[in-house]
Amino acid sequence: MKKKRKNKKNRIMNSVLTLLILILIVVVAYTLYPKEKNVSLSTTNISNEKKDEPTQKPQPKRMSLVMVGDALIHGAVYIDARTSNGKYDFSKMFPSIENKIKKYDLKYYNQESIIGGGAPQHYPRLNTPDALGEELVRVGFNMVSLANNHSLDKNESGILYSNKFWNKQENVIKTGTFSSWKERNEIPVYKKNDISFAFLSYTMTTNGLKPPSGKEYLINVYEKEQVKKDIEKAKTNGAEVIIVAMHWGNEYTHVPTELQKETATYLSSLGVNLIIGSHPHVIQPIEYIGNTLVIYSLGNFISAQKVLGLEKIIGLLVGLDIVVDPDSTVHFENIDRELIYTYCTSNHKDFKVIPFSELTDSILKNHDKIEKQYMEILDREV
Repeated sequence: MKKKRKNKKNRIMNSVLTLLILILIVVVAYTLYPKEKNVSLSTTNISNEKKDEPTQKPQPKRMSLVMVGDALIHGAVYIDARTSNGKYDFSKMFPSIENKIKKYDLKYYNQESIIGGGAPQHYPRLNTPDALGEELVRVGFNMVSLANNHSLDKNESGILYSNKFWNKQENVIKTGTFSSWKERNEIPVYKKNDISFAFLSYTMTTNGLKPPSGKEYLINVYEKEQVKKDIEKAKTNGAEVIIVAMHWGNEYTHVPTELQKETATYLSSLGVNLIIGSHPHVIQPIEYIGNTLVIYSLGNFISAQKVLGLEKIIGLLVGLDIVVDPDSTVHFENIDRELIYTYCTSNHKDFKVIPFSELTDSILKNHDKIEKQYMEILDREV
């Protein structure tokens, strides 16, 4: 009996001892491993936080540009602007255009008739009052092409005066005529909306006029090898976008010449992104050559060529976005084209440049039909 009690007591003690050992193992395990468990949880949390963070991809850069054609200021235009005190006021001619262009970053036009100082002059050797340039700057234009067939109408002194005039206009980029070899060869690069761009201008004709020997820097006459050097230098200077204004082609024809097409193809091969054409005084087609957008002719912006036919007073306004992708490729978006009309009375008064969207039949009869006809020119195969 005593032996059975003793065995039972031993079994109870063994059970208690086993339980104590188990409890001790659990306590030791809990003490030894909690830090490792916490690290694991912490790592999981960090991994989740990284996964939830949005990945920021590089975004395209963009700037907007609007373009119009030739400011060809004949005598009738500046006489209409002359005030009673002998000065000139062009402000009544451009209010509709001011509203059209104000949303754009860059605003381009070609100053066909030189602002050359002294008394204004009519055709064939033109000279325009300072007030015209001042008004167009006030309207918002900030890119001016100066290389054209009338650049030498006032000889060397006219170009020097013009350059001085444009250099005084704040925040205006001018190119095409220069006052020294150093200035001509600089090829500056400008910046807008973080896009670096170069703006070059060349003419294929000077109406037989030539700069003095040794002063060929006065005007950019188109030469293939020189243009190639200029574009290469623009790229070396950091230009992501290259814009070239070309004064080319034949006057009064809607069809680009073979030389225009060959030149556009050559400029495209050099890496030019946008070609802005002038000189024909009428609109010509728009096309892509590779990735280069070519506007063969914007026509006249303002002129007194009504007597030469309706096509000479219908020009083109083109607005677009220049987009530089993260891989540095350049393309164009939101291309907007609108015809513009130079209105004046039958006795050459009250000159106004009016977008076709604002025309009525009282201003230009059958303007809807005319608009359709002229817009078809832009889409012709070249």
